[in-house]
Amino acid sequence: MYIFELIAEQRIREAIERGEFDNLPGVGKPLPRDELDTISPDIRMAYKIMKNAGIIPEEVELRKDIYSLQQLINACYDDDKRLEYLVKQLNAKQLRYTILMEQKGIHVPDYEYRKKVMDKLAK
Repeated sequence: MYIFELIAEQRIREAIERGEFDNLPGVGKPLPRDELDTISPDIRMAYKIMKNAGIIPEEVELRKDIYSLQQLINACYDDDKRLEYLVKQLNAKQLRYTILMEQKGIHVPDYEYRKKVMDKLAK
């Protein structure tokens, strides 16, 4: 493997000497912000590996599930048993999400309380 590194380094030096890197877009500008900048450096690499592998972190999957359940509950009118089942699922997902985020040191506000506050602000 060491030989490949030497060859790569040599070719990069030769390209620099020829000026092949002088007119690249973004020269002299800072790199664009990474979407994972807000994640702790301790776990950032793990998130990048999971993202590249197409794996979604559990908290993201839970947020998607919570949103879907909320939409189903909003659309549910007549079926009381179905509504009760959906509300139980929603509560379980919200609890799991809250526990996951608190383990990471992130406080998650109560969804129902937040919704009530947002409804009052909208009026």
